[in-house]
Amino acid sequence: MSSDLLRRLVDEARAETELRRGVIPLAHLERLGRALPAPRDFAGALRGERLAVIAEMKARTPIQGELVADYEPGRLARVYSAAGAAAISVLCQETSFGGRPEHLAEARAVTDLPIMRKDFVSDEYQVAEARAFGADAVLLIVAALQAGRLKELLAYVRSWGMEAIVEVHEPEEVEAALGAGALVIGANHRNLRSFDVDVGLTERLRPRVPRDCVYVAESGIRDAEDARRMRRAGADAILVGEALMRAPDPAAAIAELTV
Repeated sequence: MSSDLLRRLVDEARAETELRRGVIPLAHLERLGRALPAPRDFAGALRGERLAVIAEMKARTPIQGELVADYEPGRLARVYSAAGAAAISVLCQETSFGGRPEHLAEARAVTDLPIMRKDFVSDEYQVAEARAFGADAVLLIVAALQAGRLKELLAYVRSWGMEAIVEVHEPEEVEAALGAGALVIGANHRNLRSFDVDVGLTERLRPRVPRDCVYVAESGIRDAEDARRMRRAGADAILVGEALMRAPDPAAAIAELTV
């Protein structure tokens, strides 16, 4: 896989954003977002005595291809909620992942759990769009943003009363996240430039993340053994997507992961 994969995914998301901006102006999204009830407490939902599961939904990935033939965000949100997930992540990038921002609204219609927009966010439009469709949080990827831009976007997210998982993969990215004011830090085991997975990353980065930050382990978590390892490493939550999308019984899988 090309080392430029992350750049490609960001560029795809930007192109999608420009198309949607031409249909729905930012001012209209802002009006829709302000008319909604206050966002749910995404960070608070991830703290507890047990490991919290952020259950992710996505139709496909650039590496694995199609994950499910009958992708129904509303149905999945019901299943995830009933199974005890702490929050839901909705993949909204369309070109490589088969998602759309409208999937946030489909999930919001059937659950009261906090919902995060998972995307390659680089523009305030994507944040306002997430809020307009009912999201309570977004993902911000340090490797995809300059330090000043990360800080600007995080401030804009919080101006809506939302929160962000600020995603890191390298030690220096932890410092960048903290410098921008991150309160929720996600250690992504998957290198987004190559899509290789290293599940030891959560353990190695843990000493660099302050205890008052919510610490999330992302990607490559398959079963209860992996979940227990993340909990021992000091993770407050795990974000799990492919394992749930491929599971014959996603509800049972979530129960197994909530250690």
